[in-house]
Amino acid sequence: MSFKDAYIGLGSNLSDPQAQVTQALQELNSIPDTKLVKASSLYISEPMGPSDQPDYINAVAKISTCLSAEDLLKELQSIENRHRRQRNGQRWGPRTLDLDIILFGDEQIDSKKLQIPHYGVSEREFVLIPLQELQADLIIPGKGSVADLIDNLPEYRLQKLDHNNG
Repeated sequence: MSFKDAYIGLGSNLSDPQAQVTQALQELNSIPDTKLVKASSLYISEPMGPSDQPDYINAVAKISTCLSAEDLLKELQSIENRHRRQRNGQRWGPRTLDLDIILFGDEQIDSKKLQIPHYGVSEREFVLIPLQELQADLIIPGKGSVADLIDNLPEYRLQKLDHNNG
């Protein structure tokens, strides 16, 4: 079995978002042939979509897995379902849990079910800042270094959640 490093984006803004993300990080270890290597801090971000929804709690996890990207996606969707994730077709709407494969080794995948690197990675501070926290010299295939992508972001409002204000 050969292991591959993958980065998973986590987000929630419903039903105690901090607990949702913290629990999901632990559940990543329950995925077969997969282990959680490291998790970023938790961050508070404003919603991307409709503004009449609560702020998000976001994090990024680095995992090591023997699964294919497609099998990993199925496992992540199973975790989302256990967290009562509703898929009502509203893009960027509120959710109990959102798990996205941001990077999967150095693979670039563009299929109907999966786009890796994740399609919005280069514009999303709530992904880039936690990625940089996990691995400062990380390169995103086809996009460039995380540090350069962060330098090109417009002013961002991401806030790190410390243990005193959460």
